Amino acid sequence: MDWLQIVVLSIVQGLTEFLPISSSAHLILVPVFTDWTDQGLVFDVALHIGSLSAVVLYFRHELVGMTASWCRSVAGKGCDEDARLAWWVILATIPVGLAGLALQDTIAGIMRSPLVIAGGLIGFGLLLAYADWRHRGSRHEYQLSWRDALWIGLAQALALIPGTSRSGITMTAGLLLGLNREGAARFSFLLSIPVIVLAGGLEIVGLAGTSGPVDWGALVMGALLSGISAYLCIHFFLVFIKRIGMQPFVVYRLLLGVALIWLFGGSPS
Repeated sequence: MDWLQIVVLSIVQGLTEFLPISSSAHLILVPVFTDWTDQGLVFDVALHIGSLSAVVLYFRHELVGMTASWCRSVAGKGCDEDARLAWWVILATIPVGLAGLALQDTIAGIMRSPLVIAGGLIGFGLLLAYADWRHRGSRHEYQLSWRDALWIGLAQALALIPGTSRSGITMTAGLLLGLNREGAARFSFLLSIPVIVLAGGLEIVGLAGTSGPVDWGALVMGALLSGISAYLCIHFFLVFIKRIGMQPFVVYRLLLGVALIWLFGGSPS
């Protein structure tokens, strides 16, 4: 890969992993406007490592507290709000893990269609708009119940439909359940940690038994750029939605969905 391909793919991954605009939609648009060859699983793993590092670094203080409290709760020493939040992250991850294993072949086939992605962008974008307009509450992520976490986890499983956006659907569910914007976003970002670990693990399994030259420079640059862009994305997104809300992302989703229909509407794929 040349440096431009590395930079573009890394920034696209870092931004779209956490913004409610669908990474799958953007990743299919990259080859539409370029003649680049597929970057391969090794580079995908590097990009995921960068995104994972960013969210762990950003929430490092919360994660230290959650991990320590969770370990104490497992040992029977009480369950405070940090421990409960850690348990809710685990609970909300189970549905998407099970759905991913059950629907892996389906997702890899017809559901990768650009028109399916366009439908996901538009349909779930309108749902995000409705949630942000009508159902935004005042609770934060530490005030979630186990039922709330389970519902958000079930909603997260819908992100297996390309175009839905994992972050978008979990934020939508959080808003519908009465979380404020920042609380819905922060819980969504915490949920991304086990999801990225699982996705990266599946990619690593896909690499088993393969061999070939490794461009370590490209991998390091990709992970670094993905991590930097993801970290900045998380920081500025939390500031942005507090002041303005989700509606600009809704408009973007609708325009991107229409663009995909225009580009691929006459194609069977």
